[in-house]
Amino acid sequence: MYVGIGILDLHLPWATDLKARRRVVRGLVDRVHARHRISIAETGDPGLPQRAQLGVAVVSGREDEVERMLQAVLDAADDVAEATVLDWSTRILEEEPS
Repeated sequence: MYVGIGILDLHLPWATDLKARRRVVRGLVDRVHARHRISIAETGDPGLPQRAQLGVAVVSGREDEVERMLQAVLDAADDVAEATVLDWSTRILEEEPS
């Protein structure tokens, strides 16, 4: 079993208030979850209007599938016109059956 973990840091330069920020972040989270059935949630400080951090987790029996799903998250974030990806860090863990 392979577990992929990702942390996505976004800059939202046009978000002047928390409502605008929430709209962009919620749209990305909903889109990724609906299209790819990937667990994704906001994990950073929700009080900063122009910054957002999202945590991602995926599980699969194949490492290449985990890599593909993590890349799908980055691609979806890159497609958001109102946000710029500042950082994207991933890690893939392998768990051997006991």
